[in-house]
Amino acid sequence: MPLGPRLIVGDQVAGHIRVVDLRDGRTTARLVGRHPAEHAGFLALPRHRTACVDDRAGELLILDPYGPESGRPLIERRVPVAVPAEHLAADSTGRRIAVTTGLGRNWSAWSDQLTAVDLEAEGDAGAVRVRTRVGEPGVTVAGPPEDPLVVLRHREPGELTAYRHSALMRAAPSCPPAEPVSALSLPDDDGHGDAYDPPTGRLFAAAGSGVHTARPDGGGLVAGETIPWAAGGRGGGRGYYLRLDAAHRTLWSCVRSGPEAAESWPDWANDAWWHHLDSATTGRLRLGPGLVFRLAVAAGHVAFSRVHPDGDELLLVSTGDGPPAVTARLPLPPMAGAPRRGGTPWDGVQRRATAASPGGSLVAVSRGGHGEVHVFDAATARQTALVTVETPLDEGGLLALMTPDDEAHLDPVGR
Repeated sequence: MPLGPRLIVGDQVAGHIRVVDLRDGRTTARLVGRHPAEHAGFLALPRHRTACVDDRAGELLILDPYGPESGRPLIERRVPVAVPAEHLAADSTGRRIAVTTGLGRNWSAWSDQLTAVDLEAEGDAGAVRVRTRVGEPGVTVAGPPEDPLVVLRHREPGELTAYRHSALMRAAPSCPPAEPVSALSLPDDDGHGDAYDPPTGRLFAAAGSGVHTARPDGGGLVAGETIPWAAGGRGGGRGYYLRLDAAHRTLWSCVRSGPEAAESWPDWANDAWWHHLDSATTGRLRLGPGLVFRLAVAAGHVAFSRVHPDGDELLLVSTGDGPPAVTARLPLPPMAGAPRRGGTPWDGVQRRATAASPGGSLVAVSRGGHGEVHVFDAATARQTALVTVETPLDEGGLLALMTPDDEAHLDPVGR
């Protein structure tokens, strides 16, 4: 039987990971007692694999979602890493990985550990921990895969720092401090969002003043242009997330504007923002008020979920011929613990996770607190399945959707 789409459903609170065959709804594998790091997300790797970090065990898990049906275990490899995991990224081959640490369930930054991983090394020799800078750094692994740079994007003060992956792997034990081989100052102290384009070697960092670019050159980093958030006659706001649609050579974000107070979230305005990497054209589309954050890339669409007291919806934006356009607004069932007016959209409330595969038209959206994942076909703008799991998916859970040979690893940053 040929391989079909697989949905990975993670519950970071309850400690559960489940793999579902979306052709018939069968659960093909499950892991109990595993707590995937929600902020670091899932990282697509070559050969139908994906990676995530178990935040309780302190392990990078290399998963083979198609393995259990062919006699292989779901967990292909476990590698010790520092936690709580904030971001993870790989080089273009999927061999060399970097994991940064963040706040976890703490109110202020406290960890400065970075873990470098080489999946071709034997046993525990495949992971080395060093100290860098306390914060919540983003990460990309940039440059030639034979000896790439691990590039951290720091806040307060804003900075890009680069380390040779090979040098990190030779670091002494006991978490020594690591000195960057190159550093670039950023004009903002509010960086949030990272992407990397392997064919051109360009890396991207989102901040208040725009998307800052750089590339490895001569053993260090060279700054490039800054791409503004203003586009298509619409200005204001900034993006807090970046995502690469490698097939369409397009960088995507959601630009948020409006009142700064988190309690005013129902009045936030949201635009889909895109930048075509080859033509350098940029545009924006109105999505609507409320909370719109992470997005998912399907074969012909980019999907956004919007949370609002007047009703939630899944928005589909076309990425095929012609300029992007909103092609569907699909209502989503309400969440019992959804954010409310006068409160914040982050603390003690339910959220939604969104997932898609660049090799197919399916889009999955979770219903936090209800143990449900709603699956839609973007090509027809119709719901095709309802996946229920035995845990509530508090805080929205964590989703990944893969189809055979979808080349999702061409976006080498965890989502």
